[in-house]
Amino acid sequence: MFATPVYPVRGILEIERQCLPGAQPSLMERAGRAAAEDAARLIASRSGPVLIVCGPGNNGGDGFVLARELRRSGRETIVVFAGDSNRLPRDAAHAHAEFLRAGGETLADLPAMPEGGWALVVDALFGIGLQRPIEGRIREWIDILDTLPVPRLAIDIPSGLEADTGRVLGTCLSATHTTTFIAFKPGLLTLDGPDHCGEISLQRIGIEAAGHVPPVGHRVDTCLFGGRLTPRPRNTHKGVYGDACVLGGASGMLGAALLAARAALCLGAGRVYACLLDPAAPGIDPGQPELMLRPADRMPERPAAIAAGPGLGTGEEAERLLQTVIPRDIPLLLDADALNLISLRPALSDALEARQAATLLTPHPAEAGRLLGTSTDAVQADRVAAAIEIARNYRAFTALKGCGSVIATPDGRWFINTTGNPGMASAGMGDVLSGLALALLAQGWPAEAALTCAVHLHGAAADQLVADGIGPVGLTAGETIAAARGVFNAWLRTQVAEI
Repeated sequence: MFATPVYPVRGILEIERQCLPGAQPSLMERAGRAAAEDAARLIASRSGPVLIVCGPGNNGGDGFVLARELRRSGRETIVVFAGDSNRLPRDAAHAHAEFLRAGGETLADLPAMPEGGWALVVDALFGIGLQRPIEGRIREWIDILDTLPVPRLAIDIPSGLEADTGRVLGTCLSATHTTTFIAFKPGLLTLDGPDHCGEISLQRIGIEAAGHVPPVGHRVDTCLFGGRLTPRPRNTHKGVYGDACVLGGASGMLGAALLAARAALCLGAGRVYACLLDPAAPGIDPGQPELMLRPADRMPERPAAIAAGPGLGTGEEAERLLQTVIPRDIPLLLDADALNLISLRPALSDALEARQAATLLTPHPAEAGRLLGTSTDAVQADRVAAAIEIARNYRAFTALKGCGSVIATPDGRWFINTTGNPGMASAGMGDVLSGLALALLAQGWPAEAALTCAVHLHGAAADQLVADGIGPVGLTAGETIAAARGVFNAWLRTQVAEI
């Protein structure tokens, strides 16, 4: 099993360019037919006509093919065309002509909803080539379509969503379903994409994308790290699974370090040290007495891996401690205030870039903006590009957290994670993620596998909690720790059963 590729627009266009010569049937014909199959499934138990809104380009051409196919199956279709038939691209003009030849007609404006309602609304206005904000009449149409209490199917991508970034361009249709073609595009999976795409159906339309353009982006799946999911031998001991160290927990922020340490323990690290800056920190964690709590200046001599940052603070002591841990030749994860200090202190940044051992960074968008010397909005405007730039600048495996977390490697590859839910917008979630990744590093996992697994696992744990009726509102970071342990062991059992 291979991870599912994700292509930016330029990659999709190059694939299409390579496939176009002599393609029979045409790519538009294949796309329209595939979308019609998805539409047919959505309306199988629904009565009423299908409203199809077609735009002035190739996305509209896909809509004309879909409309023709639904008509042939005996379904009533109402097609609204927001364009000039004389200015359609060649394939779209052909699809339009074939639709008319089959007895179809088009309207120039949205009709009133029929008495029994629409069975389905199909958005074929704009596709992956859209670069400008939607305005005027089309914007008004999208606003009206979004109010209709019926399923809404977007063809390739919801109109108004930028395919490479997931940004909304002026306005965007909120689809309940999206049929996308050839491969996933980044904007479907990150930023605003998940809120507008609904359920996504990938139709490859007879094209093996990777055979034309090798992908550098993928969707995160267990197959990326499944080879590491192996059973533990019976004859084993805690020393085999590594000493994990969490550095943080300044005054008033002790909980952040304890969350990270608890997560590391529950994901299998042999021993976990919580090295705390707060001089009044307790000597034991009553909620997890297995942890070894000690002052920050008494870190173990050679742990298997260190996570620095949860509740670290940005004071002089925090900076001094970072100066001591960054040069150490062991895997290092930096989060939260450690990232803020890196962005503020050039000496720390230089030391980080000089590291030879694996480095992992897990910024949220604001922290990413500080690392790049830009704004949060600029990071969110192109999350994939921002993650790639951080990974390259700091020679670090980077997870840019958020809706559709983006993981980037120092050599320019990237991944988008699709697990997780809004319940994770809660204090302490990043600390738990740090602890999960730390545990895997301590057990000898390579940096890339540890980070992709931790991000995917953390989201899957939150999804499992919601499926069990816990959240999303009120879901807490601490609750995801035990859930992550359960999901991880379930993955392990599945992997073992398949061997």
